[in-house]
Amino acid sequence: MAIQAGRIRVLKDVEPRDGAYVLYLMQQGMRSRDNPALEVAVEEANRLGLPVVAGFGLLDGGAHFPEANARHYAFLLQGLRDAKAGLERRGIAFVLRRATPAKAALALGRKAAMLVLDRGYLTIQKSWYAEIAEGFDGRLIQVEGDVVVPVDVVTNKHEFAARTLRPKLHRTWEPYLAPLRARTVKHPADDLHLKSDIDVSDPDAALAAMTLDRSVTPVRRFHGGETEAYRRLDAYLAGPFSDYGTVRNRPEAGAASHLSPYLHFGQISPVAAALKVRAAKTGGPEDRAAFLEELIVRRELAMNHVHTNPGYDAYAQAVPDWARNALAEHADDPRPHLYDEEALAEGRTHDEYWNAAMREMRVTGYMHNHLRMYWGKKILEWSPSPEEAFAVTLRLNNRYFLDGRDANSFTNVAWLFGLHDRPWGRRKVFGTVRYLGQNTLKKFDAKAYLKAVDELCRAEEEQSPIT
Repeated sequence: MAIQAGRIRVLKDVEPRDGAYVLYLMQQGMRSRDNPALEVAVEEANRLGLPVVAGFGLLDGGAHFPEANARHYAFLLQGLRDAKAGLERRGIAFVLRRATPAKAALALGRKAAMLVLDRGYLTIQKSWYAEIAEGFDGRLIQVEGDVVVPVDVVTNKHEFAARTLRPKLHRTWEPYLAPLRARTVKHPADDLHLKSDIDVSDPDAALAAMTLDRSVTPVRRFHGGETEAYRRLDAYLAGPFSDYGTVRNRPEAGAASHLSPYLHFGQISPVAAALKVRAAKTGGPEDRAAFLEELIVRRELAMNHVHTNPGYDAYAQAVPDWARNALAEHADDPRPHLYDEEALAEGRTHDEYWNAAMREMRVTGYMHNHLRMYWGKKILEWSPSPEEAFAVTLRLNNRYFLDGRDANSFTNVAWLFGLHDRPWGRRKVFGTVRYLGQNTLKKFDAKAYLKAVDELCRAEEEQSPIT
């Protein structure tokens, strides 16, 4: 089946030049299958009688993503090892350059007949694409493979809420919910003699050789890579998914898929995941509808937010006017509890359930969505100002979560302060911004959650940390 035209953007419409290969900058879609950008590169290479090279640019020392640390790099390197193996089985070369993605693409692009990019919506990703477009003088194509429906196909404006985006997605998503056939590589990349700057075949050794923040350690709860991502999805659909529609908001129930880190790193296709959910023999219509709502509607609402609002990481730009005004009106309200960032990070508050959620996040890199809301609302309640609360929440989010620094992360943090929401009843500190209190904890078995966190964290802490 042909790749949907709406996924493909021709950034430089010129003829391919003489070159040794077609280059695919594999930056957002870190996988060898179900990857539209990669398949376009294979199609173009077959047409030109050339092999395909998948390039990747990676810097350590915080230069790639300033808040990234050993936890994120370990997961990423595990994923790259898996992607490299999958690519090479298909006859595609993988080359990692110790450079920014833009610099890596331009360096490898000197011998490329044409260049294919995947797509991301964060400001830093857009800056890479702009630098590549300015510096590369050959044919340049960008292919969307990180969402079901490309953001600008659905809407050309910042959507007010899920309820305004949902009908637009439902009208457009069916042609995009189609399986992607792996194209046969007709010209294997056997004799290009391209060497990587970092050998990802041993992720632990590669990680140990990097200069980066090691205070946040890798986790064993999640292992990176497309093989693990699809294994997790299959295991999930064979069991816990059958209760997703009814117990998804109960953190202790084990109904979450835990796919968010794999989606964040592009190690699994949202289209492939959606198709597997649709075809699952377990679960019913309610389970499928609820899962697709999260996977497509909520996730792509976040993509819409960061794509159309360049200030998504700043309080003054990310939070709507009505909410900032409501919070400002109550900025001087007394706050019975105030905690600084260190106390929050270490989980030293009066709230044992909040502390447990923070511990799960700090130790394992994950927290259930229902508790993420409670966690973030309490930071707003316990901070001297909403501006400081926003900054602290975002830093903690991006530092400890494996799926931090994601469109969902930036959007979810802004939601805590009123984004994609409406005014509620007025109360201290929050004004008319939605409040979440102790009643939230009554919606699930909070004691069982405490026990589950103890078990998860003990499994991490009883073993020596990976370095």
